[in-house]
Amino acid sequence: MNVTLPEPKDRLWTQSFISACVGNFMLFFAFYLLLPILPLYLIEQFHTSKSMVGIILSCYTLVALVVRPVAGFILDMFNRKPIYLLAYGLFALTFIGYPLATFVSAFLFLRILHGLAYGVVSTAGSSLIVDIMPASRRGEGLGYFGVANNIAMAVGPMISLFMYDYYSYDIIFYMAIGSGLLGFVVASTVKSNKKVDRTLKQPIVFDRFFLLKGLKAGFSLFLLAIPYGMLTTYVAIYGKELGIKSGMGIFFSLMAVGLITSRLFAGKMVDRGKLIQVITMGILICILALFTLAGLHRLLIYNLLVVTLFYSIAVVLGVGYGMLFPAFNTLFVNLAPNNRRATANSTYLTSWDLGVGLGLMLGGHLADTSGGLSSAFFVGALTVSLSFVLFTRIAGPHFDQNKLR
Repeated sequence: MNVTLPEPKDRLWTQSFISACVGNFMLFFAFYLLLPILPLYLIEQFHTSKSMVGIILSCYTLVALVVRPVAGFILDMFNRKPIYLLAYGLFALTFIGYPLATFVSAFLFLRILHGLAYGVVSTAGSSLIVDIMPASRRGEGLGYFGVANNIAMAVGPMISLFMYDYYSYDIIFYMAIGSGLLGFVVASTVKSNKKVDRTLKQPIVFDRFFLLKGLKAGFSLFLLAIPYGMLTTYVAIYGKELGIKSGMGIFFSLMAVGLITSRLFAGKMVDRGKLIQVITMGILICILALFTLAGLHRLLIYNLLVVTLFYSIAVVLGVGYGMLFPAFNTLFVNLAPNNRRATANSTYLTSWDLGVGLGLMLGGHLADTSGGLSSAFFVGALTVSLSFVLFTRIAGPHFDQNKLR
């Protein structure tokens, strides 16, 4: 009797893949250490308004947005690892300037420099990881690679906000410096054998900087990123508006639990051909969570209910966005030929950063002019609803018609 054995899966967990994931974790751990305390730092140390906080912090994202298309083009033209390490090193070293900055203008310059480094290193890292993983497990691999970000999101803000209660800002800055430098050392051990084919002509045209076939999906992703930018920057302040005085790090940890959980199954679903279904369900989950979050201020007389819903929403939002990240990343890669992967990743990340940057500025403006952050999150819920209509009617069908793999 002949027994047909299942074919072994292509190997995913290589030394380089593990090093790339660990390096990614250390990079984002440094990033998330500062994320929740920077608005507080600017308000307490420089006495800035919420609107000014939004402008200063959004510079980071907007500079990353500007540099990504150029980074994608360069990464498709030259070997990626040296560019990745150069940007990673600059990203880690920029943290040294934060405790030294004594003027708002100096702090603004550091955010611009940091955004430049982040725009390159994140684009390079997302492209490099695709190069070192088997194509048959791309959705799963991108899911695990993103889990490194989410673990950093789970522990970074929690540790940061705990240290904020007991230590000086400088100690948090020093920890971020150490994490960035250690991550650089680990990332340097990643091995990539992919070489650029210099026989291919690379014309300098707009389509080399931005994946035109990804425009429709990019706009849908942009709309999804707006409330995410508001969340990551202003949720601690919103918690105080709701009367939640402490434990804000728990919100990020619970959101990360949702992100990690959904990434693990969403990536596998994408590899089974259910990419459109994963994105559609993820958007619907985010719509439900954001409308609920925006309405919490109406329940302030029920304090226990507000606290319970506030932390429950963190998990639900994590599940929704955790489904969207690997699915959208795979969508952009599958719309591009192999020699345009970095451009595809650049387009994916540019769309995201543009929305996050707008969310940062819009959140601060609405908080100052509309009586609180609840109105900001309501607007965010509306943009996600618009994204759902755009994706189901336009971007999803366009992907089905134009995907290359």
